[in-house]
Amino acid sequence: MAARRASVALAACAGGMILYRAGRKYFLKVDRDKKDGGVARSGGKKPHPAVNSIFWKQLLKLLRISIPSVFSKEFGLLTLHTGSLVSRTFLSIYVAQLDGRIVKSIVERDMKRFLALITSWLMVAIPATFINSLIRYLECKLALAIRTRLVDYAYALYFRDQTYYRVSNLDGRLTNPDHSLTEDLQAFSAAVAHIYSHVSKPVLDLVLMTVALARISRKRGENSPYPGIIGLSAVAVTATVLRLVAPPFGKLVAEQANRNGWLRHVHSRLITNAEEVAFYGGHEIEHGLLRGSFAALAEQMDLIFRKKLWFIMLEQWFMKYIWGMSGRVIVAWPFLSGRAKENDGSISERTQAYTTSKNLLVSSADAWERIMTSYKEITELAGYTARVSEMLHVFEEVQKGHYEMGATVKEDKGESKRVSNPETPPTKLTPTLEESPSDEHQVEEDPRPRPLGEGQVVESEDTILLENVPIITPNRDVVVKDLSFQVHPGMHLLITGPNGCGKSSLFRILCGLWPIHGGRLTKPPPSTMFYIPQRPYMSLGSLRDQVTYPDTPDQMTEKGITNEDLENILETVHLNYIVKRHGGWDAVRDWKDVLSGGEKQRMGMARIFYHKPKFALLDECTSAVSIDVQGSMFQAAKDRGITLLTISHRPTLWKFHTHLLQFNDEGWRMEALDTAMRLTLNEEKQQLEAQLAGIPQKQQRLRELCSILGESSVHVSDATETTELA
Repeated sequence: MAARRASVALAACAGGMILYRAGRKYFLKVDRDKKDGGVARSGGKKPHPAVNSIFWKQLLKLLRISIPSVFSKEFGLLTLHTGSLVSRTFLSIYVAQLDGRIVKSIVERDMKRFLALITSWLMVAIPATFINSLIRYLECKLALAIRTRLVDYAYALYFRDQTYYRVSNLDGRLTNPDHSLTEDLQAFSAAVAHIYSHVSKPVLDLVLMTVALARISRKRGENSPYPGIIGLSAVAVTATVLRLVAPPFGKLVAEQANRNGWLRHVHSRLITNAEEVAFYGGHEIEHGLLRGSFAALAEQMDLIFRKKLWFIMLEQWFMKYIWGMSGRVIVAWPFLSGRAKENDGSISERTQAYTTSKNLLVSSADAWERIMTSYKEITELAGYTARVSEMLHVFEEVQKGHYEMGATVKEDKGESKRVSNPETPPTKLTPTLEESPSDEHQVEEDPRPRPLGEGQVVESEDTILLENVPIITPNRDVVVKDLSFQVHPGMHLLITGPNGCGKSSLFRILCGLWPIHGGRLTKPPPSTMFYIPQRPYMSLGSLRDQVTYPDTPDQMTEKGITNEDLENILETVHLNYIVKRHGGWDAVRDWKDVLSGGEKQRMGMARIFYHKPKFALLDECTSAVSIDVQGSMFQAAKDRGITLLTISHRPTLWKFHTHLLQFNDEGWRMEALDTAMRLTLNEEKQQLEAQLAGIPQKQQRLRELCSILGESSVHVSDATETTELA
């Protein structure tokens, strides 16, 4: 009785020491996490992924999304998975006991019992192998169910309030959202499902097999505390040493995923801009960028391999040899101690007990090993959890209007440019709005998140009104200090100006893509405005889908529009021939490559006639279309009551507009468009340009003739004097 009390006391002390060390480290980490969190919110460095309080909060949030209730499909799969793990543990105990009885029958030379037990062994193999396969199957199903739930949640955020545009163009925290939505979600889901089975089953094995070993020990009459002390000491020393020397796998895996996403981003950039790169002959530069990105990824992977080499070596030394030695001592103790010899029974019984105990202890040691090695997998899970949580957090922040852009370089001429390293992802910083004096190439940093804007947006029925609205880019470049004008239905506005003056930026503000940072914007609902860029987007789908985009076939049917109506629309834009050329409305092609530039622009105009908006925002959308076809399309749009807001430099479009908004170096001006007068002035301007264009060449030829003839000329001398005076 005293020995049993001593055993319990020693075990309690050892467990208390382990809990004390773990608790002390946990609360120290909590304090550091609070400090790190404060730094992150105030604009400092983000805390590295690690198994700490931040990780557990992030994981709990993701699990609530993945398993929303006990009545969900995911919880049902989790319950079945748990049941299969429990069944596998009981089968393992039964097999260990069966193995002991088989050895006993061999020692007793009982052929009949041996054959019966072997038959039982083969019969048990059927449910055992099925349960093993079932465990893997349910783990994969659980991972897929978790990923499906997370994908649905993430996609709902991604496509809400134009987040897919804002996160890439107005915010700089996510370099590769496509990689986060695919690879990171897949890695997180697989890791969660694997770790659940990799941790829960060993814990269950350890509990049940410890109970079975205790029963065998009591049956042998052994109550010595020393086997328990040896086992707890081996586990405690292993856990302490491995915890101290474990590399930061969470941080390393997160960085590997980041570099892998950057490599994928560089590949996608090359695919998107392949034609431009081929025209420039820039394959060597792109090749260098890809090799540099892959070299960075390979370097990070090599670092992880080196860290794992020494850690796994130490881990295996403890778990295979130190634990193996401890296990042999623990198993042999009841048979070698004096008290056990008084109650040892026959040789066959001792052999049976030893074999059963050995199998149970090996299974227990294997369970301990899986629990210990699972920490490394949990740290890797911390990296995936951090990336997925950051993605969802950025989506939510962007929807609230909080943005953080990349760093900018302030140059002497007052312009600002994004800073990016072609081989590594750009730093996530927030540039300041104020144009403060700074040294050349000084990187400015503003940790404050940017609000949606200080301007006011009001929705109206059929009026576009800007009152002192500035045009400011996402990089905080002020393009126009304040802009004020009004457009009513039937008031067709032509917008002109040099490149980079804010013409397309104005359309982005009207469509709600960019926030306003001052003034007041009154505009109709987005459903009454339709924007067509210079390079219309061709979606994946049929020819019909190209005309009706973004409507689906069901929405087209609900509007009462038929294929005959679509044919009339194509006839308006002079594209009715492509229906026969490509085999009908249901033909599916890669329309981006099949249609020419002019055909794609006319297809964009066809969408105007399909949707019939009140206002059409046309951004150089007919630059590749012939003048006669362009004129017929604009006239058809006006005849259908569509108010045009057009960015173009073609004088042939003046007659289709009533007002002119002109941007210049001094700002902007808006006036009524007198087409006849402007055409007359433009004709005179072209004549003067043609007359003045040949003067330098004629003067040079006159000098040559004077030199040959040895004569002088008044025009040559005047030109020479003018040159000397200049």
